[in-house]
Amino acid sequence: MIDFLADAPVPGTLDTVWYAGVAAGADATAPAIQVHAYTEHTLILRQNKSTHFEAPFLFLLFGNDRALLLDTGATADPVRFPLRVTVDRLVDDWLLRNGRDARAEPYGLVIAHTHGHGDHIAADGQFHGRPGTTVVGPGRDDVIAAYGLAGWPDGLGELDLGGRVLDLVPGPGHQDAAVVFHDRHTGLLLTGDSLYPGRLYVQDAAAYTRTVDRLLDFCAARTITHVLGCHIEMTATPGVDYPRGTTHQPDESPLALTAGHLRLLREALAETAGRPGSHPYDDFVLVYEQQT
Repeated sequence: MIDFLADAPVPGTLDTVWYAGVAAGADATAPAIQVHAYTEHTLILRQNKSTHFEAPFLFLLFGNDRALLLDTGATADPVRFPLRVTVDRLVDDWLLRNGRDARAEPYGLVIAHTHGHGDHIAADGQFHGRPGTTVVGPGRDDVIAAYGLAGWPDGLGELDLGGRVLDLVPGPGHQDAAVVFHDRHTGLLLTGDSLYPGRLYVQDAAAYTRTVDRLLDFCAARTITHVLGCHIEMTATPGVDYPRGTTHQPDESPLALTAGHLRLLREALAETAGRPGSHPYDDFVLVYEQQT
């Protein structure tokens, strides 16, 4: 049994170059899914932009009893996007490294989502019928029931992977069933599309502002190592993003943000006051889809 509470938060590494697509006419040899070991028990997966321009990041976290796959990417086709095969291999490798026999002691898998947009749930179907697997539906009622969030959007939930506990913070505003996951083991705050280096699409400005306030209160009492969203859309030049649909991003900004970016985001929300349109800042672009 692994002690996931000892010396927490455990530092990891983001020292990698993400697959960001290839230039037209170049040799596209990179696989559809990049796998990066943030720690030995925490993997970050990225869908190659050459497979789908959204290129979402997925997260695979291992506990003693089961693993969590957070989001399933933007492509359903298991040939073009072999997520199930990749996850099965990674789970088998982790069990082998940790002296576990899945036949003697079954090991579970939870499929959950940061929110319910299509580029985060497309490959859910690849896991239907997989033994020992729970797929949490992407709708708000599904999320509330699965995590005991009856006071939505107030209150917190917990997801225990077997000694590795994640806090769940309701996060509507970008989408009405959005959830932010905090991993106590690593200190990572996994914000989905609520905060990342890119275009932050605001569906409901009032709800989104309350989510940011909720996250600021949550982070004030905890050590946050990195804030990791699900996309990179900013270039390395502050305030400049790649156009939507870009499939080759050779000069991306880093994935990781900090808890301080939540404060910057809150200031930006106050400054823009829900005015329609796009409002660029150094590390993100606020995009109001409707005025509320």
